[in-house]
Order: sequence, then structure tokens, then C-alpha cells
Amino acid sequence: TPEPEPEPGLTPEEQLMVDLVNQERVQRGLNPLQVDMRLVELARLKSQDMIDLNYFSHTSPTYGSPFDMMRQAGVEYRTAGENLAGASTVERAHNALMQSDGHRRNILNPAFTHIGVGIIKGGSYGMMFTQMFIGLPGF
Repeated sequence: TPEPEPEPGLTPEEQLMVDLVNQERVQRGLNPLQVDMRLVELARLKSQDMIDLNYFSHTSPTYGSPFDMMRQAGVEYRTAGENLAGASTVERAHNALMQSDGHRRNILNPAFTHIGVGIIKGGSYGMMFTQMFIGLPGF
């Protein structure tokens, strides 16, 4: 099968993480997620915020919950989720997420249709990763 076309606007690390997520989904008979650049921008903001304010949580002191962030950005969804990781490489972050039940459930959730990945270099882990997922009706 041909490799998916890179999504314009993603960093190489972000594209790799999207590809790894979609490989996991396709191997299990699930539809690959489409990149939503609005979610990418929000995920980057979240990763940067965690580095700047030295926290690791789904609730940001700056932006509130991921659902608050999506609402404030006008992102509509039927269902949504967020994964966070700190690691030195994309592969290490992906493997850690896949080994965690809750994070793996988000990656493999058949109701999700779109993803945004925001990776920012910095912080105590080397890189901070935010994955935001939404499920849109009609996909």
C-alpha cells in the first residue's frame, strides 16, 4: 500500500506521530484519522503551555480542559479526547501511550475521525506531546 501523503503544516515529528497512530488503527481494521490543523494548533499551544508553566495535566491553568480549548476555538465535535506524553523521541512517546490502557483506547477509538498532534521541544522530558482527537458526525 502507498504511504499516505504528508500533511502540509506538520513538522516531521508530528507527521511521524500521526503515521504511527494511523498504522495502529489500520492494523486493527479501523479508519485512519484525518489531520485537523485546528487541533494541531491547539495541541501545540497545550504542549508549549505545559513546558512554560512546568505542569503535566489535562487541565491547563491557562486554557482549562481540552474541551474548553476546542469550544473556545470553535471546534465542534460529537466526541473528543486528549493524550499527553513527555519523552525524548516520537517512538518512545507512542510506545508509552500504546502501553497505557486509557491512552490506547483514545488512539484506537472507532468514534474518532480527526487528530491534531502538537510536539514542542523542551521541558524535562526533551519533548512534550499532545494528541487531540475528535469524532465528527458523517465521517
